[in-house]
Amino acid sequence: MRLTILGGGGFRVPLVYRALLSDRSAGRVTEVTLYDLDATRLATISKVLADQAAGHPDAPRVTVTTDLDEAVSGTDFVFSAIRVGGLAGRAADERIALEEGVLGQETVGAGGISYGLRTIPVASEIARRIAALAPDAWVINFTNPAGMVTEAMTAHLGDRVIGICDSPVGLGRRVAGALGADPDRTRLDYVGLNHLGWLRGLYVDGRDLLPALLADEGALTSFEEGKLFGADLLRTLGTLPNEYLHYYYFNRESVGSALAAEQTRGAFLHSQQQRFYESMGTDGGDPPAPRAAWNAWDATRLERETTYMAENRDAVGMGERDSCDLESGGYEQVALALMRAIALDERATLILNVRNRGRIPVLDDDAVIEVPCHVDANGAHPIAGSPLPAHGTGLVCSVKAVERAVIQAAVTGERAHAVKAMTIHPLIDSYAVAKRLLDAYQRHFPELNYLSR
Repeated sequence: MRLTILGGGGFRVPLVYRALLSDRSAGRVTEVTLYDLDATRLATISKVLADQAAGHPDAPRVTVTTDLDEAVSGTDFVFSAIRVGGLAGRAADERIALEEGVLGQETVGAGGISYGLRTIPVASEIARRIAALAPDAWVINFTNPAGMVTEAMTAHLGDRVIGICDSPVGLGRRVAGALGADPDRTRLDYVGLNHLGWLRGLYVDGRDLLPALLADEGALTSFEEGKLFGADLLRTLGTLPNEYLHYYYFNRESVGSALAAEQTRGAFLHSQQQRFYESMGTDGGDPPAPRAAWNAWDATRLERETTYMAENRDAVGMGERDSCDLESGGYEQVALALMRAIALDERATLILNVRNRGRIPVLDDDAVIEVPCHVDANGAHPIAGSPLPAHGTGLVCSVKAVERAVIQAAVTGERAHAVKAMTIHPLIDSYAVAKRLLDAYQRHFPELNYLSR
């Protein structure tokens, strides 16, 4: 089986390859094609993957290319993890928003809108090429903003594009750990949009353990989300929010913390990864130490995970991230399980970004949502579960309207839709601010010149 990774020079690609190396089953991925516009980054990540493959005589073969058509032609699966504008673009998204006193996070608020406006035209063109050159391929989208981008790609790929995110699974694993339950034996009842969802229940042998968690102060505040939101708020909500809802429930504090920080998250990651890639490009003429590329990458990864959502923790006085919270949901494992379920018809239950199909009644059937799904050879199918919490229904509808306006702007090139998206977002409180934000983003990003004035 052949897998193509778009954004193949990206920092997180070794996580995907690690999952592939651990798969010893029949029908596994045997060939990986890395595609990226940056040949230097491709070469760097290839070194890391070569270190990973050492000692694995049957490791998946890796090839690299900067030609999109070559990358996707005849492939079985496409994993899309592109970043239009790079991390420098993310840093600019954050900085420009903060200059107006609003949030600039890459998937939430003004920054997410700017990022979506840059990304959707590129992702849509990629979807068109895949539909033409590999019509039987399945696309797994990890490109942010994941729900918005996945929905845009469905216009060309239908249900053959499925979005993934590790946040819901990570939340479920941390909750299971707090309850002393085996994460692999739990069933998660989760509903919402990407980066805007709630855990409504966690079931073990048919019994929902979430009420017991909400009643246990010690257990409830023993893991990341419990500390981030606080026991009082979680009991008031009666559910466990995805960590990204912290930007909504603590917006003033989040913006204040970001303004007070020495640098934004995007600026930190840009500087950190720039150092990594530059260091990998200089060997000094000496033979490299064994597994030098892997060791350098892994040290950078650990620093990245340790500082994840640091501004949010600072906003509520959480301090350093606990070691038990460092493990994510493992998006690479989600991707692997998704591929195996489809390719080998191995039924699996995964939280995915898929078309609604009536699962959330207040949204239309084509709206991409994030919910548990049954997966088999025919794709992913939303599972019946709890409704949106009443307090979250309006927020979900508002944010979905923003996503639709961004997609419409990207498809039509009409700037008015982009201004609308900025104006109606719950975290942007002024039409005047919305216009100034879009003006600033268009001045900074030539990729947004397609929007008519």
